[in-house]
Amino acid sequence: MKKLTLQEKQHTADALLQRIREIHKPGETVRLMEVCGTHTVSIFREGLRQLLPEGIELVSGPGCPVCVTDQTYMDKALAYAERDDVIIATFGDMLKVPGSYSSLAEARTQGAHIHVIYTPLEVVTLSKEYPHKKIIFLAIGFETTIATIAATVKTVATMGLKNVFFLVSHKLVPPALRALLDRQAGQIDGFILPGHVSVIIGEKPYAFLPTEYKVPSCIAGFDGLEVLSAVLNILEQRRSGHLEVGNTYHSVVMKEGNQVAVALMNEVYTLCDDMWRGIGLIENSGLALRSEYEQLDVEKMIPITLEKPSLDPKGCQCGKVLQGLIKPNECPLFGKVCTPDHAIGACMVSVEGTCSAWYKYGYASGGLSWEE
Repeated sequence: MKKLTLQEKQHTADALLQRIREIHKPGETVRLMEVCGTHTVSIFREGLRQLLPEGIELVSGPGCPVCVTDQTYMDKALAYAERDDVIIATFGDMLKVPGSYSSLAEARTQGAHIHVIYTPLEVVTLSKEYPHKKIIFLAIGFETTIATIAATVKTVATMGLKNVFFLVSHKLVPPALRALLDRQAGQIDGFILPGHVSVIIGEKPYAFLPTEYKVPSCIAGFDGLEVLSAVLNILEQRRSGHLEVGNTYHSVVMKEGNQVAVALMNEVYTLCDDMWRGIGLIENSGLALRSEYEQLDVEKMIPITLEKPSLDPKGCQCGKVLQGLIKPNECPLFGKVCTPDHAIGACMVSVEGTCSAWYKYGYASGGLSWEE
């Protein structure tokens, strides 16, 4: 979407909202789930909830990769971090994600060598700087980052680096949407689909939504106007009965996606079942390194056994928040013992987490009631 002046943006928003009001039936409840953490923040920051007619409810789904990273994965990462011969390489937003008994931030204060990186390829530099250490990269994330990490895996393999390994727990968005609908955990009348993920995979992987489940959806950009355009697209689909995978982000999302990136992902990874924090096992929702790259899989090359069972934080309702079953302020811990400075659940850790957004934007976004 081109750069608009504030006046142009106001006129466009007014026109979109007028059309939404014309289509929406008074008294009807329509629950639309966004499955992208950046959308969640945009919706709160621009106050879209207050602008929409009563009855159109925006709920947040499992769109934050940090939030859905399973407890057991974090416990494994912490177990590896305890080893003197290991350097954990990770993105910064993983530091405060709680494991069962600690976090990477706490482990670092106790002497663990945990290195925050900004691009996966930094593991190559670390490998050269610390030739006698085992560099373990925490490879998490949705399709947005999987392709970049796949390129790093291939680079490490081609260079023949012997001290770089990957602890993999990638998550795929389409299988999660299917799981949410199969479990019928809550009424979902449409999906606002993630822009970044869709740049990589395109429109086709979502085709099961209108064909199998009769659920409309629309890929959206991240400006408030683009989200409103997606809401209007979904409502128009519901009204016409012609359901499809809409796309209001044509400037960057192609029907076929980025075929080079998808081919690279398929070359390096194979499908597997994976655990989602608070949700459980979702079939074919994860990726594992192919046999050609198993020498880089830390769990195969340096097996580790957890001495204690993995435990979810007592009282934490992240699983229900991630499925759109409850709002963050309905969790008894929210805003009390669970805050961004002292996160109990992963949804409060990342800036893209639903609980974090609710806590940060509060009444300005029509979200919170916990301060009353």
